[in-house]
Amino acid sequence: MNTPKAVGTRRTVLAIAALGASALLLAMAGTPLLANQTAATTPTADTKPDVKVDAQECATCHETSVKGSRGTPHASLEQACGSCHGDVSGHLQSVTEKGEPGPITSLAKAKPADVNKTCLTCHEKGHQSTFAGSVHDRRDVSCTSCHSVHSFQSVRNQLKTARDQDTCFTCHQQIRAKGLRTSHHPVREGKIGCGDCHDPHEGSKPKMLKTEWITETCLTCHTEKRGPFLWEHAPVRENCALCHDPHGSNHDKLLVAKQPFLCQRCHLNTRHPGTLYDQTNTSAGRTTGGTGITTVSNRAVEHACKNCHQNVHGGNAPSGPYLGR
Repeated sequence: MNTPKAVGTRRTVLAIAALGASALLLAMAGTPLLANQTAATTPTADTKPDVKVDAQECATCHETSVKGSRGTPHASLEQACGSCHGDVSGHLQSVTEKGEPGPITSLAKAKPADVNKTCLTCHEKGHQSTFAGSVHDRRDVSCTSCHSVHSFQSVRNQLKTARDQDTCFTCHQQIRAKGLRTSHHPVREGKIGCGDCHDPHEGSKPKMLKTEWITETCLTCHTEKRGPFLWEHAPVRENCALCHDPHGSNHDKLLVAKQPFLCQRCHLNTRHPGTLYDQTNTSAGRTTGGTGITTVSNRAVEHACKNCHQNVHGGNAPSGPYLGR
C-alpha cells in the first residue's frame, strides 16, 4: 500500500533523475558548440595575427619618406604606412628574415586607377565623390600626379609644387602661356590661383568649375556686374567668355579681340555703319575729293564702341537703353 510519504519520496527521486538527464543532454549538446568556439578563436598555422607596424620601424630603411609625412594627417592614421601600402608587417618580416622585399603596394609604380582607388578609400567625400568619370580621371591623371604624401612642397593640400598653379601648369602649358600675356588675372603674381575658380576633383560641372557655369564663377569676384539691370546686354547674361578670355589676353580687359572688332562680331549693321576699321580711319584720315582736305573718322584710333556705350555690362539709367551713361 502506497502511503503519502512513499509517494512523495518517489516523486522526489523522479524529479532528481529528470534534472540529471536534462543536465546530461545539455552538456552533450553544448560540447560541439564549445569545441567550435574554441576552434574559431584558436589561431591555426596559416592564420597570421594583425600586427601593427610602427612607422619608426619603416624609417629604418625609408627614413626620408617617413620624415616627410611626419606631422601630416596620413601619419596619424591607425595603420599609418599600412593604410596605403598594404601588408607592411609581411614586408618587414620578409626583409628581416630573408633579405628580400615582401608583398607591398608601391603607389609610384601602380596604375592611375589603382592609385586613385587607394586614395578614394578615405578621400571619398566632398568634391572627390564625383572624381570618377571626371576629365582628369578619363585622362589617367592620378592623385599622385599632383599630390605627394612624403615630399610635398605646398603649405596646404600636400601638392608637389609650392603653388597650385605651378602644379596645373605641368600639364596645362597653353594656359600658362596665356597667363604671361599683357592682360591677365594676377595668377603669376600669386594673388589668386587656379583653385579659386576650378576644382581639380570636380567631375559634375563643366571645365571643373566650382560653380554651375562660368558667369557665376566670374560674378564671385566681379559682383558689380551681377545686376539686375534695367537695360541688360544679352551676351553678358549668357557667358562672360564670349567677350573675355579669363586665362589671359593681349587686349585690354582680357578681351578676346580688340574693339571695335569685338563688338562688330555681332553688331554689323545696327543704327550706324558697321564698316570695319582700316587705314582710312586712322589719324591720317581720308582725303575728300581733290581738295586735299583730310577728314578724320569719328571712329578713329582709340575711339571705340565704349566711348558711347560705357555701360556695356548693363545699365540702370532710364535714358540709356543703348547702354550709355
